[in-house]
Amino acid sequence: MIQLDGAITPENTLFVLLCFEGPDIYSTAGGLGTRVSELSEALATQGYTTHLIFIGDPYKPATELRVEGRLILERWSQWVSKYHLSGVYDGEEQKLSDYTQSIPYHVYSKIVRPAMFEGKTVVIMGEDWHTAEVMCNTSDLLHWLGLRQKVLMLWNLNSLMSLHRINWGRLNYTTTLCTVSKYMKHRMWGLGVNPLVIPNGIPTRHLNPVDHEAVRRLRAIARRNDPQRLFLFKIGRFDPDKRWLMAIEAVAHLKQSGYPVTLLLRGGIEPHGAEVLRHAQELGLVIQDVVAHRPTMQQCMDAIEYAGYADIYNLRFFLPEEFLRTTYAAADATLANSGHEPFGLVALEVMAARGIAVTGSTGEDYAISFENAIVTETEDPDEIVGYLLHLRRHPEDQERIRSAGHLTSQQFLWDHVIENLVGKLEFLARKQGIDLESSLAERVLSGQCAPLLEQSHTL
Repeated sequence: MIQLDGAITPENTLFVLLCFEGPDIYSTAGGLGTRVSELSEALATQGYTTHLIFIGDPYKPATELRVEGRLILERWSQWVSKYHLSGVYDGEEQKLSDYTQSIPYHVYSKIVRPAMFEGKTVVIMGEDWHTAEVMCNTSDLLHWLGLRQKVLMLWNLNSLMSLHRINWGRLNYTTTLCTVSKYMKHRMWGLGVNPLVIPNGIPTRHLNPVDHEAVRRLRAIARRNDPQRLFLFKIGRFDPDKRWLMAIEAVAHLKQSGYPVTLLLRGGIEPHGAEVLRHAQELGLVIQDVVAHRPTMQQCMDAIEYAGYADIYNLRFFLPEEFLRTTYAAADATLANSGHEPFGLVALEVMAARGIAVTGSTGEDYAISFENAIVTETEDPDEIVGYLLHLRRHPEDQERIRSAGHLTSQQFLWDHVIENLVGKLEFLARKQGIDLESSLAERVLSGQCAPLLEQSHTL
């Protein structure tokens, strides 16, 4: 196959991903951990050597190789994490200080410098506010060593948390800013910056068919032998932005109107959860807590079935992926009706499982109402009620939305997202004057590696 001039390839480029969260259970608190874990694995699967440096489990190896050695997991700040065992954000400030100060020289000496000797370009990507300062510091160090113009540096924003802690002028000067949706791009305009949009993605396995027998059983459990009973699902942090109260009120309005509902919900440990459940009780909804310890899919179903009658089943356990995808497919709708959603990964996962997603209208750029999803425009719970009853009256629309949503999800596989990323990297490489095609010998002759040769005698 003929390579185009200036093409990013696994032979000439390697990646460094900097993020607080990562693939360890200790390191995952939300969608960010999922994003970097799946992106790093997808890059390595495509052949790119990829380093993921994150706040890892203090009792796992400091370095771990995956995907035939191309994915290098580097668990950082483990000496701090040993004193903070409750997860990645326990002891957050101490970890942030250690991460910010120690990463830059490590990236230079152990990754950038060897890569330059091999004639490779390094792409460094930082995620969210925790990595803003370390990206700036790394840029400064590489500039001082004469290498900054040979390295591509991107910083990506996934949420609006702690943006007041970022020096936007400095970050915008030292890196290329990115975000995950047009909605977030427009939010960032208010900060005086104009990022590139590179969306999130889903792994190819999410397109695998869901077991039809498992779907049938879960529907039967949720409907409690009442085929007219609506089956809804909602998952996410107990955050007001997720519009939990709107969802709960929609369930109550349906019940009061003579349309019984089973809602499976999976929230987090956030304080808002108590307010949500209290409000549900005040509205006359019956709640059953369902508890299990690392269950299989069948054990999840058994636990719900044996929990007894309820309007709402509060699932207080980690949901395995197989059960999660079965629930997406089995439910009449998954309520991903957030008032602020940077991208909307849950809704995309629902589409991949041939489910019906009810979204908000913020970062879900891919959602078209009554085409591949149901899009809510207001905070009025009766908007959800009206749309669900419309679908109930028009089963042909349900099947059309499920099929169209599945087609949409195929456009957001990580392989396609990486094509988007690579296209933007090639644009940035041309802008910086990086010659992606020249060999190491050519770089030495042109003087591009002169700083490295000098440093090899002095460092």
